[in-house]
Amino acid sequence: MKFWRTPLDIDQLKIPKGDVHILEERCKGCGFCVEYCPKGVLKLSDKFNSKGYHPPVVIKPGECVNCDLCEMICPDFAIFCLRVEEVNKEVASES
Repeated sequence: MKFWRTPLDIDQLKIPKGDVHILEERCKGCGFCVEYCPKGVLKLSDKFNSKGYHPPVVIKPGECVNCDLCEMICPDFAIFCLRVEEVNKEVASES
């Protein structure tokens, strides 16, 4: 993230990372998640789901900041984000 000035606590600042999960069969291809993503992580795919819509795909997987805008704005509950640390904790607890 680029700042217009350097914060005083720059050494303590930690930018969250997210992992986007898309439930393609629930998606109706409205494009709200693509439009409102502040980092441009998503785009509508060229393939169709079983309903005949173009679901979104992740084009920049490392850029997600886990803001949850896509999850909040999706009318079909077809997309959600998990923090990368949470995903790593789940994997560690399963081992």
